[in-house]
Amino acid sequence: MKVNPYLNFDGQAEEAFNFYKSIFGGEFTANLKMGGMPEADKLPEEEQNRTLHIGLPIGKDTILMASDTVPSMGHTLNKGNNLYISLHPESREEADRLFNGLSEGGEIEMSMQDQFWGDYFGSFIDKFGIGWMINHNEQYK
Repeated sequence: MKVNPYLNFDGQAEEAFNFYKSIFGGEFTANLKMGGMPEADKLPEEEQNRTLHIGLPIGKDTILMASDTVPSMGHTLNKGNNLYISLHPESREEADRLFNGLSEGGEIEMSMQDQFWGDYFGSFIDKFGIGWMINHNEQYK
């Protein structure tokens, strides 16, 4: 089984994914706009450029995916602490790089540090309201 995190944004999906792309590298697997779907002409003009679906590979078997909400269809975004993306890099250096890059402009909850359970761990909420955990364990490379 593969697990691909799927995020929702309120008009910031493409901006967020360009930021994530600057950290992870790679190319988008998709970047579709609401204006390209059937009957898109029924959407307000300001919603037609919202993201219908975007995908960015962030690991060998993982694609980070997202879309924007569509307020005219009754969608609302409720930011909260109900989702974290947990990354497990293969080195402390990569853990630090990911943590420092993704947390820029966000709110650090726990700085990267050795934890009592034996892992090198940190967590934060990025500038788009997404929770991230960076967890490195030498045993599980």
